[in-house]
Amino acid sequence: MRLLSEHLAEAVSLVSPLAIETVPLIEGMNRVLARDVVATLDGPPFDNSAMDGYAVRAADAVAGSVLTVTADIPAGSGLPAPVAPGAAARIMTGAPVPAGADAVVPVENTDGGVEQVRIDVAPVVGAHIRRRGEDVSAGDVVVPAGVQLGSWQLSAAASAGVASVAVRRAPRIAILTTGDELVDPGTEPGPGQIVDSNTTLLAAMVLGVGGVPLVLPRAGDTAASVLESLDGVDADLIVTAGGASVGAYDPVKAALAERGVGFHAVAMQPGKPQGLGTYRGIPIACLPGNPVSVAVTFEVVVGAMLRSMLVAPEPSMTSAIAAVGWRSPRGRTQFVPAVVEPNGTVRPATARGSQSHLVASLAKGRVLAVVPADVDEVLPGDSVGFMMSHLEILT
Repeated sequence: MRLLSEHLAEAVSLVSPLAIETVPLIEGMNRVLARDVVATLDGPPFDNSAMDGYAVRAADAVAGSVLTVTADIPAGSGLPAPVAPGAAARIMTGAPVPAGADAVVPVENTDGGVEQVRIDVAPVVGAHIRRRGEDVSAGDVVVPAGVQLGSWQLSAAASAGVASVAVRRAPRIAILTTGDELVDPGTEPGPGQIVDSNTTLLAAMVLGVGGVPLVLPRAGDTAASVLESLDGVDADLIVTAGGASVGAYDPVKAALAERGVGFHAVAMQPGKPQGLGTYRGIPIACLPGNPVSVAVTFEVVVGAMLRSMLVAPEPSMTSAIAAVGWRSPRGRTQFVPAVVEPNGTVRPATARGSQSHLVASLAKGRVLAVVPADVDEVLPGDSVGFMMSHLEILT
């Protein structure tokens, strides 16, 4: 049986980093950042009010004092006139704090006066003022390279004065599922038929990591059908599902074993039968056919290839206490779709563990619990490592 580490090393060796391109911010969604986002301006760019209220000199604004309102300062009003001793300026959230003022009194701590205002609660110096540059200063790294960009990161880049980002080109990933028994979702299966969930699974996972899924015509259970579906494929990576084991009707192995793809029994559960290599110069990963196996091998093997292509860091592992016990095959690293309970413990998504046909468990699972190859049983109370689901495969 092939070590998982050996299999991953070969998988990564088959791919190269993708080209860098610069795109407008919104087009960077789900893409992997290739160069640091560096702030071009301070954030906030000026001292501004965090509340609707009154800009005052804290020394004047004692409880019960009455101050003369000398100005209204709405947001976007430009540079306001200074606040003189004994005066106050009515100010809106986000508006620039005038010179001379060193605190903002929220309107609810006053009588809300327009010409004069009574201060009911005295402020401390600096109260409710957002200082220039307290969030970020020009020249600071706002988002480091290697991060998969989401809405929060894009918003941070925009606020720092950045209009475009340098990202790795979105990987084009060809998807091929196989099996005479498969029918499209929404079709009533006939005798011996099952619904093809793998095409949807793989396409969605590709989209989740910022890739472009290229769904090829589904192949039947012959080598000729596989080669016909692959004819003319143009992609950065090919991912197949099914037909990679040792059965009499394993068309992917029959079609590709003599065409640059090696097939192995990999020491992991689920996902033991896999293939790796190139087809007409394109890296190819041949995954098992059972849906949980497909999901796990995409996370673990294809994920490693994508991180290498996108120059993204390895995902971090964390740990939790096992809420229940389960068995694991010694000699194989086990990956179990799991849930993290509100109390912080982790348990398999179903009572039947990581059996590779239990596709419904994927709807419940949020993480993959990882059991080392030298462990054959997880006991309640054991510490269990886990990795996040495919939506965070790159981070």
